[in-house]
Amino acid sequence: MTTPEISVIMPVYNAADFLAESIESILNQTFTNFELIVLNDKSTDNSLDVISKYQRSDSRIIIINKDINVGPANLRNEGLKIAKGEFIALMDADDIAMPQRFEKQINVLKSNPEIGLCGTWFTFFGSETKLIKHSEKPEDIKISFLHSCAIGNPTVMLRKQTLDGLQFENEYVPVEDYDLWSRLLSKTSFYNIPESLLNYRQHSNNISKTKIDNVNRAVKKVKINQLRRLGIESSDPKIDSYVNAVSVKKRLFPDEILEVIAASKHLIEQNKKLHIYNQELLEKHIEKTLIRTIRNAAKYNLAFYKQLQKNEKVLFRKINILDKTILFFKSLIG
Repeated sequence: MTTPEISVIMPVYNAADFLAESIESILNQTFTNFELIVLNDKSTDNSLDVISKYQRSDSRIIIINKDINVGPANLRNEGLKIAKGEFIALMDADDIAMPQRFEKQINVLKSNPEIGLCGTWFTFFGSETKLIKHSEKPEDIKISFLHSCAIGNPTVMLRKQTLDGLQFENEYVPVEDYDLWSRLLSKTSFYNIPESLLNYRQHSNNISKTKIDNVNRAVKKVKINQLRRLGIESSDPKIDSYVNAVSVKKRLFPDEILEVIAASKHLIEQNKKLHIYNQELLEKHIEKTLIRTIRNAAKYNLAFYKQLQKNEKVLFRKINILDKTILFFKSLIG
């Protein structure tokens, strides 16, 4: 049997309603030299029956059936360990891949050896239809990761060797993908094909406050981990200001915003020394973040306005006339 070039990893848990459509979107790819590793996480519906039906007619499908529920991070790690392909493609059990997804992604990776991971744009469908466009170029993606995950996880294709032992970590669930890709960014370049090659199913679920809090904590930890590359430690008493310099935080008070501006200057100087990010792109990103932070302040006063005008002249000049006018009148009101 020919060794597959691509290993597709698909975790499954109670996805019977959507699984057939997802599996068929993989089996109908124009690029056909792949294995599809489907990891069933002790589903209580008939997901296993659906997977088994397709396996009987297509030998490219490998089923891993779990006796206990282990979660998607562990499932993907298990898939990575047994994958035979040079390239790894991720897929979720309720999404739909466009027919040319694999063909276009593997062409990018084979033609550009410096690129270790290739994502694509994708389209939300279900409760609403919306095209998601992530940054395309490697340096832009690297900057974007400072504030959010700029790769759609189920659109990922990567070179297996690039991981070099890295894996998904349970402590970051449910944003374990953001964590892993942010760590992989220091080893290789990322690229997003500027075309929607996956339909991403949206579910109208009510997310508990506890889960939202867990997500926010994990996301903040990923951001702090990235700032370590610029010499900023999590124990730094100004760590929140550093995070807010690269990722917009709304409803800050004037004194907090001034601390964020000071932190941003330090980050810019650190990058000049360490050359982690493209300097021009980093400065533009921080500038946009600061302007949005000022626009969304919790309150304003004249002392704050005058301090920006006098002591932060470069930043103040970058604020457009309309925002300056609004800022001035809000500062008058106090």
